[in-house]
Amino acid sequence: MRNFLIFISLLLIAPTFSLAKPLQKEQKTIYVSSQSGQRALFGAKRLMSNLSKFGYAVKLTVIDSKTKFQKGKSAIVIGTATDQSFAKFFPQTIKNKAATAGKEGYAIAHDKDGTLYLIGADQSGTLYSCIDLEEKIAANKNQIPNQLNSVDKPHMVLRGTCIGLQKPDYLPGRDVYEYPYTPESFPWFYDKNLWIQYLDMMVENRFNSLYLWNGHPFSSLVKLKDYPYALEVDEATFKKNEEMFRFLTAEADKRGIWVIQMFYNILIPKPFAEKHNLKTQDRNRPIIPLIADYTRKSIAAFVEKYPNVGIMVALGEAMEGVGQDDIDWFTKTIIPGVKDGLKAAGIKEEPPIVLRAHDTYAPGVMEAALPIYKNLYTENKFNGEALTTYEPRGAWAELNRTLSKIGTMNISNVHILANLEPFRYGSAGFIQKSVTAMDKIYGAKGLHLYPQSGYWDWPYTADKIVERQLQVDRDWIWYKEWARYAWNPYRDRTKEINYWGAQLADKFGTDLNAGKAILNAYEESGEVSPKLLRRYGITDGNRQTLTLGMLMTQLINPYRYNLFTLMYESEAPEGEMIIEYAEKEWNKQGHIGETPVQIAREVVEHSKKALASINQASATITKDKEEFRRLKNDMYCYDAMANFYAEKVKSALWILRYKYSNNVEDLEKALPSLEKSVNFYADLVKLTEDEYLYANSMQTKQRKIPMRGVDKTFIHWKEMLPVFTQELNHFKKSIDSLKSVKPGAVVKVIPFQNADVQLISPNLTYQVAKAATVFSDTTSQIKEVTEKLDGLKAVQLAMKSQIINGTEIKFSTKNPVKLLVGYFNEKNPKYAPAPQLEIDASANNYGQSEIKIANGIIINGFPPVNVHAYSFAAGKHTLTINKGACLVLGFIDDKQEFRIFNAGLDGRGRDIDWLFE
Repeated sequence: MRNFLIFISLLLIAPTFSLAKPLQKEQKTIYVSSQSGQRALFGAKRLMSNLSKFGYAVKLTVIDSKTKFQKGKSAIVIGTATDQSFAKFFPQTIKNKAATAGKEGYAIAHDKDGTLYLIGADQSGTLYSCIDLEEKIAANKNQIPNQLNSVDKPHMVLRGTCIGLQKPDYLPGRDVYEYPYTPESFPWFYDKNLWIQYLDMMVENRFNSLYLWNGHPFSSLVKLKDYPYALEVDEATFKKNEEMFRFLTAEADKRGIWVIQMFYNILIPKPFAEKHNLKTQDRNRPIIPLIADYTRKSIAAFVEKYPNVGIMVALGEAMEGVGQDDIDWFTKTIIPGVKDGLKAAGIKEEPPIVLRAHDTYAPGVMEAALPIYKNLYTENKFNGEALTTYEPRGAWAELNRTLSKIGTMNISNVHILANLEPFRYGSAGFIQKSVTAMDKIYGAKGLHLYPQSGYWDWPYTADKIVERQLQVDRDWIWYKEWARYAWNPYRDRTKEINYWGAQLADKFGTDLNAGKAILNAYEESGEVSPKLLRRYGITDGNRQTLTLGMLMTQLINPYRYNLFTLMYESEAPEGEMIIEYAEKEWNKQGHIGETPVQIAREVVEHSKKALASINQASATITKDKEEFRRLKNDMYCYDAMANFYAEKVKSALWILRYKYSNNVEDLEKALPSLEKSVNFYADLVKLTEDEYLYANSMQTKQRKIPMRGVDKTFIHWKEMLPVFTQELNHFKKSIDSLKSVKPGAVVKVIPFQNADVQLISPNLTYQVAKAATVFSDTTSQIKEVTEKLDGLKAVQLAMKSQIINGTEIKFSTKNPVKLLVGYFNEKNPKYAPAPQLEIDASANNYGQSEIKIANGIIINGFPPVNVHAYSFAAGKHTLTINKGACLVLGFIDDKQEFRIFNAGLDGRGRDIDWLFE
């Protein structure tokens, strides 16, 4: 009955196409089967519409196994190789090609009698054959080619895009990722026309999966009998959410798109948390039976209600990362919840579950899960939360290879892109090589693609336009390039240049040569941000916004800012950091691989070529001139940014030389380049001030580099120019001071003073000093300690208990204080991991993510200790720290002066950050 209604609907609309244009070209009759599924019928409808636009007169005929169709040049037969109605009518050779093409594959061919067959290996393949024919007609001057004989299929099995139901800042009274589905927060979610536009973009590019990201969507989409108070939206909104989710999944399904709902663990809805006096999220909280029961029932209700929707699980960030808890949560809560939902719905086929490998040991989780659930996938980041290289290596590449070999399909995630936003990006060459790397180096068989910029502000771009610009419109080439190479990464490069040149020529109403020039501007500018971040950056995560620049201290002392070394070791070609290069220069040692000086030279050259190419095309543009103007301005932004970094790095190398030479003349040689860098940054401010609303769409306390972003501060270049100007002026004063200082002068160090704090936990204490015993169950003593920490009243903990249970400190204070915690500077299960925003979104809730005193304590037999500071208001508090040994060094008044510095007790050299602050 359902198929019959679809056929009637198609037949009713057929005359519209038939009458739309007289016989300007020959008439075509499209034949579809009475057994065709909705994807094949959707493809046929699309094809009818486009043939009409191309000038053909088109009519539709639905036939069954008892009806013959009229063969010949006017016939287009659309069907699936397994379709029983059409089986006996298909030419065997063409049918066999389609049937053996593979999942989502198809054959398009003319028979000897002129009949054109579009046959899919499955329903999605049939849909894609219609889209392929449309493209072939458009490329052939809007005419159906005379002889067609092709077979095609996708290389990547899953090709998906991502939309975040998240915001640039926190909702009042809520924490990170906590965004219920409401019209107030997400008005676009309820816009059906916008969804149709987006889904049509996806199907045109042959994407077959859509990931919806949210912290805890269940409390917006399902009601639970046992926990009715967990619902976070009112009844009217709940009904709207049901309607929209059903609409979205139905429209996606007819386009061959699988909707996947993502969620974080362990995260609970606010009303549920308040009723049970719990936090909505607490990374160090053990699994509580009440929360496990609620989560299992939420998943079961969701699966029962939406059995055709996949789920994606992030075990990290909101719960302990690597460990037994994540395995237990996945195998004892999530998978049982899915099974409960299937049983309630009477469904035997397992829906797919995607495990996000972020901040969990995915191979171990999969090993435990595969015996009880088979339809599992893993997903892992390609270059972290950035785009840095198409030559990944090291531990990250090995992890991805491991995930690809464990018996489940691994999906590569192009995530956040914190180094690209907000400028336009469309380097087809870089993207093609990246997808090839996913396949060859990682062994991945899926793509999970984030928006190019503005993820947290979906659906809008950061462009400063009266009517906000949609990402799907501005960044059309981003989606199209990744999709094209996910379908087939092994395309001939020369032909690809012509293809993209033609695409851009059509976009901007110009000729092929100008289209190629625009492409070259994209290609050259597309090298700038990846190279800058991988050679100078602090992190591949979104706590750094590359386009806003970097402080000099971040270039010359990156470890102070919790340097994420994996970026250099795995997500960049072999090479040297700025500090490594400077040390080798001083010691007259040879250099290895990609160097900071090389990159400074290359990014300037790339941006120079991008400007030449975009200016070459400028005079020929006849369409979409305003968008071309914005694209051209972005090329000038890349140029100003490249020169800013290049000059600042030149300056940094002279400053680092001073660290070894102690010669003020080296600092004087650094000054001209630093002045130039500020001038180039001023140019960048002028280029962006009237063009962009912001540089970064995440505008919360998670952002740290170059400046901490709180309450939407330091989100625009004009806010950073005074910072860089002040940095320059301070440097000039430092040089003058060094010239006037008397030899042998020593600055007196004033130690921190203990704050008046009442410990509630029954713990022993000790005074920080040389020879002090730091753990109650070992004889380990302090060998060296910076004078700033001398005399602090530290808490003496049992190391064994810290390793097994973690650390908990309860205290009360009448005044705001800072609690100083020492983390051992080595990755080891027996040491508590230092706060790290790359894997823990709560890692800066107390301002603790940055190292305040680097290498401040040396304990016999242990790595150097870095000191972090946790800020607390007056009142009673409980601080929990991950499992592993650490030092609780005591409390100081929150207002006490605290200059960040490197104590240098590791023997690697003195701190010169004071030159700039």
